[in-house]
Formats: sequence, C-alpha cells, structure tokens
Amino acid sequence: MTAPALKAGYACSEGCGFTASLWEVVYRCPRCEGLLEVAHDEAALRAIPAAEWKRRFESRFATSRLPDGSGVWGKREWALPELPLEDIVSLGEGRVPLKPLPRMAAELGLGSLMLKECGVSPTGSFKDWGMTVLVSAVKHLRSRGTPIRAVACASTGDTSAALSAYAAAAGIPAVVFLPKNKVSLAQLVQPIANGARVLSLDTDFDGCMKLVQAVTADTGLYLANSMNSLRIEGQKMIAVELCQDLGWEPPDWIVIPGGNLGNASALGRGLDLLFNLGLITRRPRIAVAQAQRANPLARSFRGGFQDLVPMQAEATLASAIQIGNPVSFRRAVRMLRAFDGVVEEASESELANAAARADREGTFACPQTGVALAAVEKLVASGVMAKGASVAVVATAHGLKFADFKVGYHRETLADVKSAYANPPVELPADLSAVRAALKDLG
Repeated sequence: MTAPALKAGYACSEGCGFTASLWEVVYRCPRCEGLLEVAHDEAALRAIPAAEWKRRFESRFATSRLPDGSGVWGKREWALPELPLEDIVSLGEGRVPLKPLPRMAAELGLGSLMLKECGVSPTGSFKDWGMTVLVSAVKHLRSRGTPIRAVACASTGDTSAALSAYAAAAGIPAVVFLPKNKVSLAQLVQPIANGARVLSLDTDFDGCMKLVQAVTADTGLYLANSMNSLRIEGQKMIAVELCQDLGWEPPDWIVIPGGNLGNASALGRGLDLLFNLGLITRRPRIAVAQAQRANPLARSFRGGFQDLVPMQAEATLASAIQIGNPVSFRRAVRMLRAFDGVVEEASESELANAAARADREGTFACPQTGVALAAVEKLVASGVMAKGASVAVVATAHGLKFADFKVGYHRETLADVKSAYANPPVELPADLSAVRAALKDLG
C-alpha cells in the first residue's frame, strides 16, 4: 500500500477555520487577525512508522552533502513537504553541537546540563534554521511567477544577518530595518557585507516591527519576521535535532531565551510533532527566560498568563531579546500551557555572570544564553527545577557576535554588573622572574 502524499497549508492559529495555500502571500488570518500556522497532514505523517522516520533522519544526518546534510532539510517532510528540491536554499544550517556543562551541572545539583549550540551556524544564530525555510519558499514563489521583488525584516541583529545571507545565496534582494545604535557592530556588519539594503532607524525593535509590517502590506515586499509561520517550521527542527542528539529521549527540561517568542512557540511545535508521531514517549517541561528589563511574558506569567501588556523595553545586555511587544505572545502562551511551562527572568548581573560561568567550561555564551542559564540557576534554587533533573538550554547565538559584552565583563566596566568571574590579563614587565612569579600557583 502506497503511503499518502504529504501536504501542508496555512491555518489560523486561533482556530477560526481559515485556511490557505502555502503559496499565497499571507501572514495573518483575514477573518480574525490571528497569526497563521503551517498545518501538516498528521494522518499522512503517522502512516510512516516512527522507526522509519528515525531511520530516515539518521541516515541523512550521516552525510555532509546538501540538502540532506542540513539539520532542517534532512527533515524536509516535516517542514515544506511539497517544496521542489531545486528551490531549497541551504547554507548548511543545523547539525550543531550539544555541549555538556558537567561542572555547572554538579554545582547546581543537576543530573545533566547541556547547551544546544545554535550559534555554531552559518550566520551565528538559531535564525538560520527558520530563514532557510522562508527564503526557499520565496524562491519557489518567484519561480511560480509571484511578483516578490524583495524580502524584508525588522531585527535586533540576528534576523537581519540570517535574512541577508540566505537572500544573497538565492539572489533575492533583502531589506533590513535595524534600531539605530541598539545592535552590536558584528550584527550590523553582516547584512551590509551580504549586500542587503540596511535602514538604521531612530527607534527600538518594536518601532522597526511596526514599520516593516506597514511596508510589507505591499505584497511585492515579503515579510521575513517570525510572525511569518514559515520561519517557525525551520526553527521547530531545533527540538527535533535535540531529541535526536539524545537518542530520541528528551531531557526533563528545555530552557530557551524569549524575545519576540517565535522560537519558544517553535520549540513546542517541534516537540508536539515528535510526540504525536511516536518518536518520543514523553513531553519535557519548558522554561522561557527573559531579561528583567524586557519581560512582558514573565509579567504575564506571574499574573496567571494574563493578556499581554506591551511595555517599553529597557536597555539590556541581552539586546537580541530587548522586545516589549512580542508578536508571538499568544502562540508562546499556548505552548507553555501545553508543556507545563514556566517563565523566569534575569537581571543584568545574573545573566552576565551565568554566561561567564559557562565560559569557564569552554563555551563562549552570548548574553541571551546567559539569560537562559541564569534562569536555570534560579529555577533550581526555587525548587521548581528538581535536583537531579536533565536540562538542555538552547544557546541562541555565538558569543563572538557580542565581543564588547565579553570585554566589558572582564574589564568590569559593564553598567549594573558585578563581575564575579572577571579574568583580566595580568600586566607584567618582560622579565623572566616576574613571569615565573605570576605562574607559580598554577596546577
């Protein structure tokens, strides 16, 4: 018996019944203004046994040749099953390390603590996982004659880097809206290097987001932010790859930094699909971590998941999640409720010291990952996260994108941060006896 063809389309995430083809240019439900989701034919997916999905994914994971060697397109049936292979735009995203932090785990009393290093990626952040799907879809739309002249996004840095790189690979013009003086130099230079049209606007991310939604009302400009559910289809593969790393046995907890909250909702979608298709037999708990200075989800959680109250996000070292009005708020709340989730926040000192603590084990954690690691410390201390638990943290970007953060930490010049693990260079004369004196306590 031949397995049914795999198909997917848009459906309203609010359940009003609206559906559309993936090859329409639409981001919100025209009936109720809810965000859309990519709805897969799960009956057709279930017709393929879990053992076969595992075999298929692991076989592709063993090759380095694209597209099978991509951590996203090696699982393409779960992303865009009807996309022709010739329209895939891949830079080799995914397949990133799962790094253990055994000393930090032991100090906290955890059974294990691991970092899923999504910054070890073509443009240095998890945004690559979603952007490969979105830009591939745009390439296909253009091949079908849809008049899309450019893709556009608002960004706190990482989204613009991913969009500009994938658009450059596809030969599609890109436009990025960045908040002036609110992204790191490394994040700013990436879209410039890839040839994107960069608009540096005198506003914050939320202001950029309003403008990009307004300009992409013109269907010739295609919206590439995470309110576009195609992005979520790639980002959900982080959850799939994490479980594959662990032999299809999920950890007790997964902790993820939260800004615009698309990644948090994507995590839940990936885990749901794994569970529904029988590749995992239990659901992990999820914690979303926010910076204390940009914490609308944490405020809602403390009130029993009250409706979102947008806030003016304050300046935070975790600039990539400095967002006060997250567009994926409702999707993230549904995910947290489904996975018995919690929300924790971190101060500037807490996030900086947690990142530095992880660095002592050979990583180079970005400030957003520092927020998530600080949340782990606080959840263990409060008893929410049990001693002996297995915990995986999604490290969303590479610390090299935030070199000024690292330098300031070890120079002890970061405002509102007491650097508990500062390790400045030892300045000495070029004298052998002075060098020997400085090294006598090693070992």
